[in-house]
Amino acid sequence: MLDDKAKSFRVGLIGCGRISDIYLKTLAEFHEIDVVACASLDLDESRAKATQYDIPKACLPDEIFSDPEIDCVLNLTVPSAHAQVSLHALDAGKHVYSEKPFVTDLADGQKILDLAACKGLLVGNAPDTFLGGRWQTVRSLLDDGVIGKPTGVFAHVGTHGTERHHPNPDFYYARGGGPLLDLGPYYLTAMVFCLGPIVRVAGLSRRTFDRRKIENGPRNGEWMPVEVDTHSLSLLEFESGAIGDMTMSFDVWDSETPRFEIYGEDGTICIPDPDPVHGANIFQGEVLYRTKQTARWTHQPRPSGRQDWQVATNRHGFNEDSRGLGLLDLARAVKEGRAPRASGMLAHHVFEVMNAIERAPREGAYQRVVSRCERPLPLPENFKRALKETSHAS
Repeated sequence: MLDDKAKSFRVGLIGCGRISDIYLKTLAEFHEIDVVACASLDLDESRAKATQYDIPKACLPDEIFSDPEIDCVLNLTVPSAHAQVSLHALDAGKHVYSEKPFVTDLADGQKILDLAACKGLLVGNAPDTFLGGRWQTVRSLLDDGVIGKPTGVFAHVGTHGTERHHPNPDFYYARGGGPLLDLGPYYLTAMVFCLGPIVRVAGLSRRTFDRRKIENGPRNGEWMPVEVDTHSLSLLEFESGAIGDMTMSFDVWDSETPRFEIYGEDGTICIPDPDPVHGANIFQGEVLYRTKQTARWTHQPRPSGRQDWQVATNRHGFNEDSRGLGLLDLARAVKEGRAPRASGMLAHHVFEVMNAIERAPREGAYQRVVSRCERPLPLPENFKRALKETSHAS
């Protein structure tokens, strides 16, 4: 279906909620992607999105699946529908790129990978934040050996949920939601990109409140049930030998704990967070690192202030919110006959890790992670500039 014409990779969007806006804004900058239709169960919502972003066709989801001119389905539905929509897209002969989490049931993830392999189709999945300038910079520091061999990683997100800012936050607290499945994919994907696959985990979790009150919008004051644990702690062991720990919580009012650090034999990389809620959930921001030459040693005073950290330079581009970059890479992967960087295999591995973390408190033992994935290749340097030059040339 894919030809060499400009904007020849034709995409049908299913799911026209809030997250679709940043995707559509980003994809409009890519000359190789053409969003030709958008759909949701609410036809009025689809029409409004089509008008806003100049999309030629607004329709119901079945019309996306049956349209022979559409090469790929962009699946931005709620988590509970991800697997059903992705399987339907593949069965219709279309590539698929989905929002996270990959699935809400581990068996469904394997079904998606098996069906894609059988049909010779590609599966991509968010998050693609690791393709942004911040995380590509971290990978460059690691590949250049700036902190030596990595030995450990730490990640922490402490927030008090989504009910203060999201008008319909119910799905965050329903099956398929919770802080681990909502925020964990960003951090775990970044970890796998930086350190490789995970082989063993342990975990503890709790559900602090049985219900939550919506605190904004037209439903302000309405109570909703909580069906998932909302405070998750985990221990991680990587195939490389590195170890890590991670906290994902909707039960923390505030915290000064760093969002993300990587420790090596010769230094530390710190990913500070300019946003009080998100960390790995952003493409942009500075990357700090300190080596054994500047770290505190015996009989030396502790360095004070940020001036003692070196700031790494972004050499790749995309130092802004660019959700949809993974879909562009998938479109290029179709042409080049390779796996996409934000692949279904990567997403399946990350989901299995989260599934194992969820099981650990109930079973009281370390959980083995069976799946493996390739550590995604970094983007070429100056990738964004090259994209713009290609777009202008065409």
